[in-house]
Amino acid sequence: MSQTFKIYCADDHPIFRHGLRDIIRAASRFEVVGEAGDGRTALAEISKLRPAVAVVDISLPQMDGLELARALRRLNPPVPVLVLTMSSDEGTINAAIDAGVSGYLLKDNAASELVEALRGIAAGEVYFSPHVSGALLRRAQSRAALAAARPAVASLSPMERRVLRLLAGNKTSKQIGEELFISFRTVQTHRQHICEKLGLQGPNALLQFALEHRSEL
Repeated sequence: MSQTFKIYCADDHPIFRHGLRDIIRAASRFEVVGEAGDGRTALAEISKLRPAVAVVDISLPQMDGLELARALRRLNPPVPVLVLTMSSDEGTINAAIDAGVSGYLLKDNAASELVEALRGIAAGEVYFSPHVSGALLRRAQSRAALAAARPAVASLSPMERRVLRLLAGNKTSKQIGEELFISFRTVQTHRQHICEKLGLQGPNALLQFALEHRSEL
């Protein structure tokens, strides 16, 4: 007898949840064991029901979908999360990946991709909609660039490291200058030199490097 996988749905729109139930129930080997319209209720019920996959909207009241994903990741064993959202924003996709989700699917494509995504995640794989592949490629390229730049951190001067540490704390150039008692222009010069030494390009590359490597600075 084939295994039946339990699915839990968390979305604050009852009509959309009803549509999800219909899609999941029409597929073989899946059973909807619970649903909720807010994150806190979902966390409490998922912790007890332990479904194979939790389908989670990002925009949930009380506890948003990414907070919920992080909490479910801390369970033992963790519950895999498939994010189902309207947002194709690159920042949101990166935040979801950082939260440890196992899949990312746009609501516009739920009817055609949901079952495939659930089957993959229930089998221990990950599923990211082809519609967000561009963001995934750019993320991979950015991480590769950061990894290549990592050995160059040793070449930074003590002052450049201090500037980089403050950047990692989300300080602006003006705030860094005030804290280090140097001019705004001097901070900008340090930032330029750091980028040159690390081989970083683009308006956000230095900040991203600082955030990724803050523990090493």
